[in-house]
Amino acid sequence: MTRRFTVLGALAVVCAAVELVAGRGMSPGVVWDVLNGGGDATERHIVFQLRLPRLMVALGAGACLAVAGLVLQSALRNPLAGPEVTGVTPGAVLGAVTATALGLAGWDSPLAVVLAACAGGCAGAALLWLLAGRGRGDPAQTAVHGVLVSAVLGGLTAMVLLVEPGELGSVVQWLVGTTEGRVWEHWHLLWPWALVWGAAAWLLAGPLTLLRCGDDIALAAGLSVRRARTLALMCAVALTAGAVAAVGALGFIGLLVPHLAVAVFGADLRRSLPGAALTGAVVVCGADAVAQLSSRLLATALDSGRLTLPVGALTACLGAALLLLVVRRTPGRTF
Repeated sequence: MTRRFTVLGALAVVCAAVELVAGRGMSPGVVWDVLNGGGDATERHIVFQLRLPRLMVALGAGACLAVAGLVLQSALRNPLAGPEVTGVTPGAVLGAVTATALGLAGWDSPLAVVLAACAGGCAGAALLWLLAGRGRGDPAQTAVHGVLVSAVLGGLTAMVLLVEPGELGSVVQWLVGTTEGRVWEHWHLLWPWALVWGAAAWLLAGPLTLLRCGDDIALAAGLSVRRARTLALMCAVALTAGAVAAVGALGFIGLLVPHLAVAVFGADLRRSLPGAALTGAVVVCGADAVAQLSSRLLATALDSGRLTLPVGALTACLGAALLLLVVRRTPGRTF
């Protein structure tokens, strides 16, 4: 297990290094010179005030989404219970967009965005909880109701756009998911939020492991199922809201990364929760590095200096392809 964490940590370092040198405007040699104390004022500003906070936000947001997904899947005993399909992510997006349209929040006031996204995420999760009713433990029913809730919340977001069309740019950033333009203020707001709620999720590792075994076994072990599930959902919503407020709705991170973490680190959540955080950080950081490299190649090929591929578009495409591959290779499995 120690070796697995070490390998994943080394992979995170590699992805971080690639992301630092992947952006346009500076060669890898110049970036390396700046990191060694050289470079002019402009180059140091680009590396330390633009690229480094972007890297840190990508790592933190990936960890938040992966842990939130694993907590949701464990609490609901549902392999499809990711933030994307349980109303949490679209609700958080709706909350952030609505607050921005009303002038209560914006990219220049990230604290207000976090609070609005958290309120929206709680509303989305509550709506799914009400619709699923007694059948919320059934993976198929939860998935169907999750799609319904996501569609409703997406429609409400579109209505906000109709009322305030001037907010189209910020809405697209939240809907697609991007790390473009993140600065140290976003990181300083994200890391304590992620640390507090991530620690709370880890403290719930024991109850969550029992919940994965079924309510009857959890009750026989003396666990208060309702209380443990409520606390777990609160952690998942808070982690998702923090990530959405920082980078928008990155698709499939909270749905697929938990499965990878459990496969690598086992079903004991005391190990798989930190493993999921590290795996999510690696996936988002790596995807952001690939997105930046792809943007450079496309800009060169199309002779367009302003072409940017958002990381959310890349994670959505790759995640959808991976999910389709898994479903086709295991047609007899109940998801």
